[in-house]
Amino acid sequence: MLVDDEPANLILLEELLQLEGYTTVSALSGDEALSLARASRPDLILLDIMMPELDGFDVCDRLRNDKTLQTVPVIFLTALDDDTSRIRGLEIMADDYLTKPFNSRLLLAKVENILLLSKMRSQVVSSQFNQQVKEQSKRQIAAAWEANEYLSEKFHLFVPQQLLGRIAPQGIESIQLGNVTEEELTILFCDIRGFTAIAESQEARETFEWLNAFFTKMNDCITSHGGFIDKYLGDAIMAVFDQPNSHAINAIEAAVAMQESLQEFNAQRHKYNLEYPVNIGTGINTGIGMIGTLGSDRRMDSTVIGDVVNTASRLENLTKIYGCQIIVSENAIVHAREFLNNTSPNSKESLLLKCDLEAEKSKRMISTSHPTAADSDSPSNNYYYRWIDRVTPRGKQQAIEIYEIWAASSPDSQAKQLTQSLFDKGIQGWQSEKFVAALGYFQQLIQQNPADTVVSLYINRCQEKLGLIPTNISSEMS
Repeated sequence: MLVDDEPANLILLEELLQLEGYTTVSALSGDEALSLARASRPDLILLDIMMPELDGFDVCDRLRNDKTLQTVPVIFLTALDDDTSRIRGLEIMADDYLTKPFNSRLLLAKVENILLLSKMRSQVVSSQFNQQVKEQSKRQIAAAWEANEYLSEKFHLFVPQQLLGRIAPQGIESIQLGNVTEEELTILFCDIRGFTAIAESQEARETFEWLNAFFTKMNDCITSHGGFIDKYLGDAIMAVFDQPNSHAINAIEAAVAMQESLQEFNAQRHKYNLEYPVNIGTGINTGIGMIGTLGSDRRMDSTVIGDVVNTASRLENLTKIYGCQIIVSENAIVHAREFLNNTSPNSKESLLLKCDLEAEKSKRMISTSHPTAADSDSPSNNYYYRWIDRVTPRGKQQAIEIYEIWAASSPDSQAKQLTQSLFDKGIQGWQSEKFVAALGYFQQLIQQNPADTVVSLYINRCQEKLGLIPTNISSEMS
């Protein structure tokens, strides 16, 4: 365990020790260090002294007075280079005392020696304690079980439990190439806008730091709504929602929660040296996918494949064209509507969702009346949707209906709601090829809500049809 209130010092120590094969955990304060130590009991603690609130001396003293942690080796690593501090360190039974700036080779040698000595002491105590073969066997079995649980826990960091249950139903040892199941599920793709420009303006370590903080927040939103992350694709996320019947509504609610969580992240972005707020686009699609192992006998991966995945990815790309935060397919909307009708047949939301989808493509949807665990602590998790287009995504032959979803908390949410009937008229004019009338409606809309990017897109389309501006055909749709 590494304890230092300076993040730069922690990064240096992490790199140094991890290159030598050590697994590290880090704490930025004394209180955090004690909590982590009680939770995981580290083999060795490298401890800074000068920290606010609870300094290193106090941390070491509390460790020595904790029966479960009093034998954990402690090396002070501090800028204090006076005899008084050294003597105090010895008095509270620290194992060693090194001053900054430290010699890397000396630090590594001391870490190795102290760990070896601690291991030898543990072996002596264990040998004395385990005199009888029966007791030794019990401890060996317990140790093996603990190691198996530890490996299993670590394995789950790379392969989510939902995936593991499908590709290895009889345990990790049953994993083999070609294990596959086919089922209906919902796929969510999320991508960071302008990531390349952000990364070019930062050091690599800074980029990794805020990316991991961002991914942690997004993962919390996904898992709390019954999904799991299949893979991280650099600056993007592919998530799978597989809970029977509710996977589409779960994905939609997760996407809305991700947008709201992003606002919290952006409020603290300056600590990650981010000059501008981070923006994301999200695509959601429901369909049949195949979950299984793919690759070769020597290198395989767990993944989800199928048209449901490809379409979700295309929808995420379309958010760039329409300027939307979330775009979902008709399949996802229909599945979510059916779930709400079945679970809340008399609710206001269900009554709205019973409308014929073809006749009411621009109807709004208010959040579900079945709060999830993530909703229970918040006053509201409302969101709305509207039909925005019928497109043929790149690489597909069939056209699909697509919908925009936005959170009720978004800045222009109220404006979109107030102008919904005008938007419907503009869309009806566009669909019936009455482009002059449609353009008039959309121009009224943009005056009332200049931030409505979908309306701006339709203004350009109408002007193209009327020959007012040159035609600009998107490569993403036909």
